[in-house]
Amino acid sequence: MHLMSSAHRLLRRHTTALGLCCLLATPAGAQEPIRIAFIDPQSGTFAATGESAYKVLDFAADYFFNSRGGVLGGRPLEIVALDNKASAADSQLQLRRAISDGMQVVFSGNGSAAASALSTAIARHNNRNPESQVLFINYAAVDPVLTGADCNFWHFRFDAHSDMKMEVMTDHIAANPAIRRVYVIGQDYSFGKAVGDAAIRMLAAKRPEIQIVGNELHPIGQVKDFTPYISKIVASGADAVITGNWGADMVALGRGITDAGLDVPIYTFYAAYDGITGTLGESGKNRIHVVHNDRANPVLNDVRRDFTLAFKAANPALDVTQPRLVNALMMLVAAMEAAGTTDPHDVALAMEDRRLTTMTGEEIWMRADDHQLFAPLNVSVHTNEGVEFDSDNSGYGLVTRFTVPLEDTIAESSCHMTRPTR
Repeated sequence: MHLMSSAHRLLRRHTTALGLCCLLATPAGAQEPIRIAFIDPQSGTFAATGESAYKVLDFAADYFFNSRGGVLGGRPLEIVALDNKASAADSQLQLRRAISDGMQVVFSGNGSAAASALSTAIARHNNRNPESQVLFINYAAVDPVLTGADCNFWHFRFDAHSDMKMEVMTDHIAANPAIRRVYVIGQDYSFGKAVGDAAIRMLAAKRPEIQIVGNELHPIGQVKDFTPYISKIVASGADAVITGNWGADMVALGRGITDAGLDVPIYTFYAAYDGITGTLGESGKNRIHVVHNDRANPVLNDVRRDFTLAFKAANPALDVTQPRLVNALMMLVAAMEAAGTTDPHDVALAMEDRRLTTMTGEEIWMRADDHQLFAPLNVSVHTNEGVEFDSDNSGYGLVTRFTVPLEDTIAESSCHMTRPTR
């Protein structure tokens, strides 16, 4: 990657990211900051995932907003990292801390158990304490139930849920006649179970002759050596693997599969960045497939290119791992500007049914019925060919091979939302 863009060129192009909001010239430091709680792992097994996500969100706040005068007439955004250690209980502890410090917005995403606990706790708190309500921006927790049966007015999801991604993944698998035996492996909690159930159900509908030769769950964040699991995959004769593993569990599983020389396609949601790409390297080339809502390569426009260059200049060891964090921040600020306030209730109403053009030039839409975001979904492959922006400084990265447009990702929802009244 070549970091040759000047600061002047980077700043000049910020304004071409459409749909952000009116960015005013008032000095951001002159007014009280809008403090946003970022509740995600900053220590422990999944620290790398949480730390890199925090860096992306914090950098985006400065790059797109604070450097241009702040929001709502000059208020800067301040991102406050609170360590939940990937624990539901610690997530609730940090939520109480955020509320006591007067924060009105919470970002969180890793993983669905923590997000479910936060969503429930925030809805309960807001019902009991209308004077200190909180908005929940879920950028990565993808258990379908969060915008389904367990949906609530205060929760907004900015990632495609696992069933939406699995529809794309199983379409891709079903189109490959060489795949006839599939092994499913995942983390033993709600999300991992949802991934396995959806994979089996959808493949049965699309290619009933495909055999599911394994459906394995393992303890989340506890397995250091996946050799016993890999041995089962090899013995099963699988010619494809599906996994929803993320963070350290994806690193360890990916290393185990490639070390075993298992030469089959591996279909994933999170097999990139935070050490995963560097670990897989040449052994994962053209074998690791990722279904996601980003397009790292090829880069779609100079706005995304310049943001990535600037982020890498400031954080040489990191990558723009989750650009949907930027999408979420853009839409949040646009809703604040439209509502003219940071009041969570009014901002939530302004976010409903909102459409926004992201820094990649693609449109995203927040459905009002269940607060599920819709955006194009992509199937990308791990490779070192055609890569402008690599991952883990490894020379390897994700190159998009297939894109599903927004309108073709829209899924039904079982959400029956109770809306607060004032």
